[in-house]
Amino acid sequence: MTPAKLRTHTAKDLAQMARQQGIAGWHSMRKSELIAAIAAAHQRGAASESRSPDAEIPRPRQQRPTAAQRRLAELQTQRRRLQDIADPNAKQDRLVLLVRDPYWLQLNWEITTSGVARARTALGQHWHGAEPVLRIAKTAADGGTLAARQVKIHGGVDHWYVDVSDPPSCYRAEIGYVDSQGRFYSLARSNEVKTPEPGLSEQSADGWSDVARNADRVFALSGGYSHEGPSAELREALEERLRRPLGRPSETRMINGAGLGGADSLQVELDAELLLQGHATPHTHLTVQGEPVSVGPDGCFAVKLPFPDRRQVIPVVASSADGLHQKTIIVGVDRNTKSLEPRRRESSVG
Repeated sequence: MTPAKLRTHTAKDLAQMARQQGIAGWHSMRKSELIAAIAAAHQRGAASESRSPDAEIPRPRQQRPTAAQRRLAELQTQRRRLQDIADPNAKQDRLVLLVRDPYWLQLNWEITTSGVARARTALGQHWHGAEPVLRIAKTAADGGTLAARQVKIHGGVDHWYVDVSDPPSCYRAEIGYVDSQGRFYSLARSNEVKTPEPGLSEQSADGWSDVARNADRVFALSGGYSHEGPSAELREALEERLRRPLGRPSETRMINGAGLGGADSLQVELDAELLLQGHATPHTHLTVQGEPVSVGPDGCFAVKLPFPDRRQVIPVVASSADGLHQKTIIVGVDRNTKSLEPRRRESSVG
């Protein structure tokens, strides 16, 4: 694989490739360093194959794996992950970036004593003035950095919350030490996440214990159910803390033993609320369906309404503070909920 072809990949993809090839120090490399390391590893592999005594022996053409074989490989991979979770000695420097809502990120880390020792050696005489910091970078689609900020953290903690803006946006973080000369030594680099569109959110600040209570939601917000899927570090960190696999039911039911009940045991009830939010001139008198709604000092307002299974016409009336001007907006919404017949999904593993 040539450097030119590698440049078409994102930094996230390159990091995963470097990790799979066993390249040392991949988590702290930048995109250019990852390209050079992967290209060098590819050249070494090609040279090794050319020296192999059976390199010229034609190999049989491999057949594409069947669906059952692919599913079996996925299950074996999950079982290996669970074995890794159960191993308490598999410690490494790790930084995990989680999305809590459109405006807040949570960072959790594990730093080994050997990692701190490497930083001490690298910073040398400037170590005594060094401070632990987080670097949060807003990233572009090609993996480049659009903006970055540095946050000082306290020693002895293992998680931090950082406010961000302009959702949806992509972020990546690093943890390390910065000395008095401004030199930064990176201990670990995080996965990349994308904040969601603004909307309803729940906020909390209770570290890993809160993540455990809302694990599936945090996993989804952090890219767990996206087309690309989560980073291996994110999945491993969450599964290690929760002591269970994460993913869609179709990915985990064989390990969890799910799917043993019949269709009658699967009960789902659905309700919905409608959120109206917007901005008006400060001190505006506002009503929604004839009920007054508070308008904040900045002009922002929000109200939750019942969302029954029918069509609704919702009038929103704004009046100026002196009562001389009035503006009406009509919102029409229609909820049509249908329940389909239940069906059973068959396992692809024979």
